[in-house]
Amino acid sequence: MTLKIDVFTKDLDLTDKIHEYTIKKVSRLQRFLNEIGDCRVDLAYAKTARNAADRFIAQITIRGKGFILRSEERADGIFAAIDATVDKMTRQIERFKGKRWDHRTEGAAEVTSEPEEEPAEEAAPFIVRRKSFTLTPMDEAEALEQLQLLGHEDFFVFFNANTNKINVLYKRRDGTYGLIDPIVG
Repeated sequence: MTLKIDVFTKDLDLTDKIHEYTIKKVSRLQRFLNEIGDCRVDLAYAKTARNAADRFIAQITIRGKGFILRSEERADGIFAAIDATVDKMTRQIERFKGKRWDHRTEGAAEVTSEPEEEPAEEAAPFIVRRKSFTLTPMDEAEALEQLQLLGHEDFFVFFNANTNKINVLYKRRDGTYGLIDPIVG
């Protein structure tokens, strides 16, 4: 089965050479993980990057049944950014496959349920970005695994299959994890 790869760009012309190179490199990821549902590659040129070596950005998002993997790298050239991102994604896939097997042999992960007290901050004058995504039903242990695999370990929004509610799993300052379980009222 051929992997479906969608390539998107921002502030960058998608030439045939870049498109073919991206497809060639990213399609190799299927060798490491057969359960890939779809793959999205975002290529961008950051005009306002602080460092010239960080101007080209490549991000790969892989969705499969019950998991999401994401990697992002920056470089001074688009091909270098693609290579670095594919390498990082390969490492994430290896880690994911290992954790998945290790996870099945261990007990469930502990998750605290008390929200962290945060100091009041000024409200943002407007929303600068919106994201929409599909929530896959999973338990808290799977959500913790996904949080760690996504690369940014701040928070993870998921549909809790045990409670049939949307929850937010987040990393606390002391290194433990918290779970926000909202109640409508």
